Amino acid sequence: MSEMYGPHGAAADRRRLFDFIALTARLRDIERANKATPERKESVAEHSWHLAMVSWILHGEFEREAGQRLDLTKMLKLCLMHDLVEMDAVERGAGGGEPARFASLPAPLGTELLALWREYEEGRTPEACLVRGVDRLNPTLMRCLTGQGWGDMATDSHAPVDAEALDRLHLPRVAVSETLRALYEEIRNASVEGGLLPP
Repeated sequence: MSEMYGPHGAAADRRRLFDFIALTARLRDIERANKATPERKESVAEHSWHLAMVSWILHGEFEREAGQRLDLTKMLKLCLMHDLVEMDAVERGAGGGEPARFASLPAPLGTELLALWREYEEGRTPEACLVRGVDRLNPTLMRCLTGQGWGDMATDSHAPVDAEALDRLHLPRVAVSETLRALYEEIRNASVEGGLLPP
């Protein structure tokens, strides 16, 4: 009975967890610029799930390249949480800054989410660097698979995106792994050959 009283009681903690679960479900409603199928945009939830799947599939290759064990559980958590801040950006109309929402969650979850968010943003561990690379690869893959191409995008100089501009954007992050770089190059080359991306 006492758990129902006070801001730090178990019932209050459960309420914050339930509210956060409901919030994460809304990631299905936030659309990204790239498509999931030729007919519709991809949601942030789909994007996060696919990052986790790619990281899991390539985990063995990443470990082989690194010559060390990599924490797959941490990588999957980074994939699933890295865009949770999109909810705050939608609600505030802007991004940036540490997500205060994480700090309001009960320990240890709130502390863990905030630490993971910082780790991802700073790219200070092998796991974070690899997930950031997968995150950069994913839109390129989807634009190729759906036939969307890059006609809706332009460079900073307002020129159309071509293969060289795409390399400047993606290679700094995907080059953290020879596997990611090779996969990116396959996707880029297939996009050029398919007429989706100017050479």
